[in-house]
Amino acid sequence: MNAAFKISEALSDVACKEQAEVLSYFFKTGPGEYGEGDRFLGVKVPKTREIVKRFKKLGTLSDVDLLTSSTFHEERLAGFFLLIELYNAAKKRKLENETAEIVNFYRSIIERGNNWDLVDLVAPKILGDRLTTANDAEHILMQLASSENLWKQRVSIVSTLPLIKKGDFDLALDIVIFLIPHEHDLIHKACGWMLREVGKKEEAILLAFLDRYCTQLPRTTLRYAIERLEPRRRLSYLTRKEEASRDKSKPRKEEKRIPMSHRLTIPKKKKQ
Repeated sequence: MNAAFKISEALSDVACKEQAEVLSYFFKTGPGEYGEGDRFLGVKVPKTREIVKRFKKLGTLSDVDLLTSSTFHEERLAGFFLLIELYNAAKKRKLENETAEIVNFYRSIIERGNNWDLVDLVAPKILGDRLTTANDAEHILMQLASSENLWKQRVSIVSTLPLIKKGDFDLALDIVIFLIPHEHDLIHKACGWMLREVGKKEEAILLAFLDRYCTQLPRTTLRYAIERLEPRRRLSYLTRKEEASRDKSKPRKEEKRIPMSHRLTIPKKKKQ
């Protein structure tokens, strides 16, 4: 009996109809919403992780393929969790070819991760982690950002999280700027989240970025980005944004898409 079947069976055993209804509402599965038509078993994330870990040693890419093809959200999530386990195992054993194969497989099934949790809980752990040591990070993530698929676009920005945690901010800032014209709230939130993470590592970088671009950022992105700043600074950026929005006579040149080659530079302090 393969791992996919065992995991699916275990998820069914703990399924909860009431929880499924809650999750269906939470993940916006109604007509016209981003999760339209998705189905839920009613299993919470910690339990899904626990089940996957129970059977991970039996898992293969074929099992991941089966699970991530499911019509049930939790089974797709379990498939992605299993892929993370396979990736970590290959990385721990320093199996370079196998690790690369897993990353490429993930890239081929990204669209199956068709909700924000299926992106946020997975992309940084596989693609994002891989790109911290790869030399083609910019090409891969900008290719995803340029896609017309919402979930690939979200993957492009949240995959920069491991780079940000290492103190490498340039690519994340490039992608935020590239996605400024995007109209979807899920992209606005993801960009704001990554900007907030930049601020956690180096507030001066975030402030310099906001000083230059706060009037161009979507409101949601700005609000997420400034959450950890002191109240006075938060108010200052929000005020600038509101004033710019009210100024109908302001030239629109700044709203044009900014080249992807942008690099933010922070002036070094002069020696006393």
